[in-house]
Amino acid sequence: MSSTNDPFGDVRFTTSPPTVQAPAPAGAAPSHPGGRNLAALIIGCLLILPGLGLLLGGAGLGITYAVARDSAGYLTFSMPDLSSSSPALTAEDAVVATSSDVPSWVLDRMEFDVRLTARPLEPGRRVFLGIAPAGSLSTYLSGVAHDQVVGISDPRSGGQRTAVLQATPGANRAPAPTSQTFWTAVATGPGQQQLTWRVTGGQWAAVIMNADGSSGVAVASSIGVRAGFLLPMAFIMLGLGFVVAGVAVALIIVGASGSRPSSYTRPPGSPTPVPSAAAGPGGPTAMTTAMTTATPMSMRAGVPVQAPPPTGEPVAWSSHPRAMSPVALDARLDEPLSRWLWLVKWFLAIPHFIVLGFLWMAFSVVSVVAFFAILFTGRYPRGLFAFNVGVLQWSWRVSYYCGNGGLGTDRYPPFSLGPEPDYPARLDIAYPERLSRGLVLVKWWLLAIPHYIILGLLLGGGGWAWGRTTNSGARIDTYGWSVLGLLVAIAGFSLLFTARYPRALFDLVIGLNRWVYRVVAYAALMTDVYPPFQLDEGGSEVPLAPPSPLPSQVAPPVPADRTEPPRQVDG
Repeated sequence: MSSTNDPFGDVRFTTSPPTVQAPAPAGAAPSHPGGRNLAALIIGCLLILPGLGLLLGGAGLGITYAVARDSAGYLTFSMPDLSSSSPALTAEDAVVATSSDVPSWVLDRMEFDVRLTARPLEPGRRVFLGIAPAGSLSTYLSGVAHDQVVGISDPRSGGQRTAVLQATPGANRAPAPTSQTFWTAVATGPGQQQLTWRVTGGQWAAVIMNADGSSGVAVASSIGVRAGFLLPMAFIMLGLGFVVAGVAVALIIVGASGSRPSSYTRPPGSPTPVPSAAAGPGGPTAMTTAMTTATPMSMRAGVPVQAPPPTGEPVAWSSHPRAMSPVALDARLDEPLSRWLWLVKWFLAIPHFIVLGFLWMAFSVVSVVAFFAILFTGRYPRGLFAFNVGVLQWSWRVSYYCGNGGLGTDRYPPFSLGPEPDYPARLDIAYPERLSRGLVLVKWWLLAIPHYIILGLLLGGGGWAWGRTTNSGARIDTYGWSVLGLLVAIAGFSLLFTARYPRALFDLVIGLNRWVYRVVAYAALMTDVYPPFQLDEGGSEVPLAPPSPLPSQVAPPVPADRTEPPRQVDG
């Protein structure tokens, strides 16, 4: 293990070979929630998804109800052109089907209306629209050829939607539908026809035909629905969503925080911990240290630890210390920066992107191997750990140069899996001697869900907008965005026009990236220390502030008439 002079303001020891985590002092908070706290965290993670689903569903339903209805209160959905060489097009399962034991007042209270519109594509044709009991329509079309609409195709790469039809063979002509008496609702005539129907209980089906029952049906159609229950349902979903999400967030906070002691007391008589240098082969395990002249002692093997006082008295901690984490992410703003180079850095970094693509595939394979190693032995193989740390270090340097890492340097990143202490973007993850064999089964997917949700909002999101097509149909346009990408873009334009990188913006971007890499290390099984819900801004991972002196530790004032004799200095 070799020490390097830290340009960020302190001295750190790099991980070569990988460092080990310092043992937590007696009385310190556990590194991972346990017992009841772990149960609360798991329950909270299970509740957060349905809670968010209810919130988003209720909000979407309310917005749709408010802005997407036409003047008659209908939500209109355009259908692709329907064409059949048979006498009839049916929608036997697409209208409504309710069980016979559903009380009729349920549908009456819902106030659910259906509007079916059809326009013949061949001029001069008389079109017929009808809704009837499913059994009566089936009897009417028995022995008559007809096509049933069973779905609508949705091409992923553009193109037109088409109706998926299921053909039933039979006669090429049906008795004129206008002469039948079993219809519940009908509309017939030349040109566009519109049928409206208040839904009631039962099994119902719809049909589109030529008015004379002849073959060859071709129409442009749309379906509209109007439901009085949509707005109350939106409010109910929002209310339930707030309750479920609120309970979930409370459980997650309780489970993630655990029982954190407000002060740390060193047992009387216990030895004062002293950082040791790297031991040789067979010697004691070395601890990564970070020492400053302002802090008498600060041990850090991925976790910054303040030195306790020599007595058993409690320590007064600083009000907002940095989170204790085995993941150390440092960045130095490498000024002056070019005004325009950030516009082409992504192109210059293409060789890195190619190499990293293969490295991340190897990262995934190594993580799977490590999963089973931890599950059966409780240890992360050192060689595999060093490789995955190297991939993350390489990725962080490239990201800092040209991506969401911040554009904070113009120095081209080296092609290296090593720590590269001279580069202005560095990453270190303390090697854990032991890992929980039980947590490896749930931490990377279940316990990390709250962080995935937060980072999903920061690193990528989406939105939608309602629009209308030229034939009065509806469509949903989607778009994506990234909060972190937007912040980095703002920094880039600031460089372009002012040649300055706003310091506050730099601190925020690095803090967000620090959160990201803490979660990545946890999800990649490289630590059992749960990522803190804390945004540690700033480029440098610094030790915690020295403890504030307690009243009992403050020296009494020296009387004015008393002076200290000068000290003699030997040699």
